[in-house]
Amino acid sequence: MAKRKTLSKKSAAARTSRPKVSKTAKAAGRPKTKAPASAAKAAARKWVYSFGDGRAEGKSDMRNLLGGKGAGLAEMANLGLPVPPGFTITTEVCTYYYAHDKQYPKDLEPQVEKALAAVGRIAGKVFGDKENPLLVSVRSGARASMPGMMDTVLNLGLNDETVEALAQKSGDRRFAYDSYRRFITMYSDVVLGVGHEHFEELLDHHKERQGYTLDTDLSADDWAALVTRYKKRVKDELGFDFPQDPHAQLWGAIGAVFSSWMNARADTYRKLHNIPESWGTAVNVQAMVFGNMGESSATGVAFTRNPSTGEKKLYGEFLINAQGEDVVAGIRTPQEISEAARAESGSDKPSMEKALPKAYAELTRIYNKLERHYRDMQDLEFTVEQGKLWMLQTRSGKRTAKASLRIAVELANEGLISKNEAVLRVDPLTLDQLLHPTIDPRAHRRVIATGLPASPGAAAGEIVFSPDEAAAVKGDGKKVILVRVETSPEDIHGMHAAEGILTTRGGMTSHAAVVARGMGKPCVSGAGSIRVDYAAGTMTAGGQTFKRGDFITIDGGTGQVLAGKVEMIEPQLSGEFATLIAWADKVRKLGVRANADTPNDAKAAMRFGAEGIGLCRTEHMFFEEDRIQAVREMILADDEKSRRAAIDKLLPMQRADFAGLFEIMDGRPVTIRLLDPPLHEFLPHTQEEIDEVAAAMGADAAKLANRARELHEFNPMLGFRGCRIAIAYPEIAEMQARAIFEAAVEAAKRTGKPVVPEVMVPLIATKAELDLVKARIDAMAKAVEKESGAKVKYQVGTMIELPRAALMAGEIAESAEFFSFGTNDLTQTTFGISRDDAATFLGIYTARGILPADPFVSIDQQGVGELVEIGVTRGRKVRPKLKVGICGEHGGDPASVAFCHEAKLDYVSCSPFRVPIARLAAAQAALGKSAASQA
Repeated sequence: MAKRKTLSKKSAAARTSRPKVSKTAKAAGRPKTKAPASAAKAAARKWVYSFGDGRAEGKSDMRNLLGGKGAGLAEMANLGLPVPPGFTITTEVCTYYYAHDKQYPKDLEPQVEKALAAVGRIAGKVFGDKENPLLVSVRSGARASMPGMMDTVLNLGLNDETVEALAQKSGDRRFAYDSYRRFITMYSDVVLGVGHEHFEELLDHHKERQGYTLDTDLSADDWAALVTRYKKRVKDELGFDFPQDPHAQLWGAIGAVFSSWMNARADTYRKLHNIPESWGTAVNVQAMVFGNMGESSATGVAFTRNPSTGEKKLYGEFLINAQGEDVVAGIRTPQEISEAARAESGSDKPSMEKALPKAYAELTRIYNKLERHYRDMQDLEFTVEQGKLWMLQTRSGKRTAKASLRIAVELANEGLISKNEAVLRVDPLTLDQLLHPTIDPRAHRRVIATGLPASPGAAAGEIVFSPDEAAAVKGDGKKVILVRVETSPEDIHGMHAAEGILTTRGGMTSHAAVVARGMGKPCVSGAGSIRVDYAAGTMTAGGQTFKRGDFITIDGGTGQVLAGKVEMIEPQLSGEFATLIAWADKVRKLGVRANADTPNDAKAAMRFGAEGIGLCRTEHMFFEEDRIQAVREMILADDEKSRRAAIDKLLPMQRADFAGLFEIMDGRPVTIRLLDPPLHEFLPHTQEEIDEVAAAMGADAAKLANRARELHEFNPMLGFRGCRIAIAYPEIAEMQARAIFEAAVEAAKRTGKPVVPEVMVPLIATKAELDLVKARIDAMAKAVEKESGAKVKYQVGTMIELPRAALMAGEIAESAEFFSFGTNDLTQTTFGISRDDAATFLGIYTARGILPADPFVSIDQQGVGELVEIGVTRGRKVRPKLKVGICGEHGGDPASVAFCHEAKLDYVSCSPFRVPIARLAAAQAALGKSAASQA
């Protein structure tokens, strides 16, 4: 186990990352308020919504206002389920708070006080009362689930007087002081900026002195003594006493939750999941129920279906005599909820079904009711207080792509949702989780440890021990596995950078597990036999010590940790995937093709359901070692005769390439782009490289160097490339056209299927350019027909990748039989941004809201998108049946696919592994999911 860092001075990082609490607020217990410009209008606004005692002012469809947690609590109350009373402060207050220099609306405080009093009446307690105190929890709740990203405070309302009242009322002094020390720890960390590590240090020292192992070993006197030390540490750090006024505590916690909406980890999570900053978070204040009141009390988290596999059975964990943070923090090893799950896991600890049978039966009744009501898998939080079950949360549960598919298909088969709803339920981008390698079952597994299979999939990489190191090493182009004792929300940037996550503590619903599943990354949690030493930069497992930089492999499907890099295999898509994609294919209007340059690419495209090849980049075929010399000879040739001699060497190679693609695609359309990149890319540049190539070719090294200098360009992406090469050296285009047509004839004979190649001329700006190149292509078709005696059917079209081409689409369509928008280059030429250099500033642009997203990832619908729409409209005005598609990587981006549907394109083309994403996104677009909603 990693040793906790001993602190004797206050943590500057903790202090600066937390909101400051004014001495005035601590003394008065009142929030800063600001009267709005329109007081009358604001006075009529409702800022607070109450729930409890079988009714609520809100309901489930108010999640934008109440947040997901608040809407779920209100709905459960309306359904008559056991929900502790409480109230929700709306997301509109959060928006107001940030728009008015972190001040509240003037009429918020009386609404909070009124709602707080109502909670007390339902609970039979009074907030701040010295004899019968009401204690509350304060939690965040954005409209989109953000597990662990924002702050929570439990047991609020405890002080030196109310803790004694709680001890007397409960008859359990140990429980009361355990609750008080938890409150001091959480409140100090979340509100006051005194990090939890201060209190962990004090607790560890106390346990060492007393010879204790577990927190449950401590007595009431132990906790009382620690409370005194905790309060002293707060005063030492801050210079003032821990707040004793419950009202000051409440407003401090409310402010901290609102402030946590803008903390670093929440900001990172929002960016990763495209959650707008403007949404804000709600705050939920709820009467406390206690899972730490002895052996008849417990707390837990449950899913109505397995969030990793989608299997239809109750899944989760609980802890007896604990509070909620104990389950997710991994401080204690959780227990299984059902007896079947306990037997499957091999645990010797009693299940909830066995230990708390009445509460388990009630939980089973409620989870069935909630799943039928919401028509989706639910993520539940609950507490059992002295045998009585209380529901603290319900929301649609985070799930893996595998589980998402299974749940959607099974809900449809059960009649809870329609097939079209099932198609809309699965996020296309999550299919990426199913399209990554898994460990080859034939591979040798040197297992060094086994933990919990927290998130499926497998990954290999170098060991790193900190999130910052993970991000840095990833930035160097290396793959890493983040190894931690346990993760926290502050680790999110490192988790995002890592290929997979390994923790030594925590369960299936720990922070690491939940976040990894959401990211689609493999995770093994709770691998307790592993010992991590952060200071030494080592982990010990299976009797072996591994250091930073060593390779390991994790299998998130089995929970195994393996030494070294292990062989992987490609995924096999079947079952629910095939069912859902078949449903999707029935409703989508857009065709989906793949960008494929090699037989392996084409085979992958077919495996993932591509309906053809939308882009074959012929230059990729030239870089192979046995061909590059012929290409260089072609470039170095002084005259056409010499150039044709070199080209003749390439002809049989190209013909074989194309024939292979045509045969694999089995009669499906194949679009082949003529040579596009600048010629200098094929030439060596360093003197050493030039000498090597000259010797291999028997050419003069000086001549080669001169030719490379002649071809050098200051801005090659806008230079001698595309159709410009075909116009300057028509023999190159002729060779490629001949290879295409001869391959088509050959493949048609072999397969018995007609082959109709689509020859695409790149970088056209004028009709005259296309006409010149097309004439050469047509001449080659006639020549091949004459030589082979076979009829050659083909189409000639162009890539629209320059703004001028989009504007002149009507004229170009007089010659072009199809358009394919090359949105990568069209984005570059529209924005005047080099894709290769944009990373240095595009992140700043998106962070500051200048651009809503990276335009190379998701199409710029206002600018580039309008050029596409202009091109489609003007092209089809001249040629009504003009076939139009896109072939940039935008073809695999769901928002871009939705835009293409709205722009009435015929197809999209993307990399083979994104074909399933495009198929599903196209179906969702046909069912009404707009480009704007997916952006």
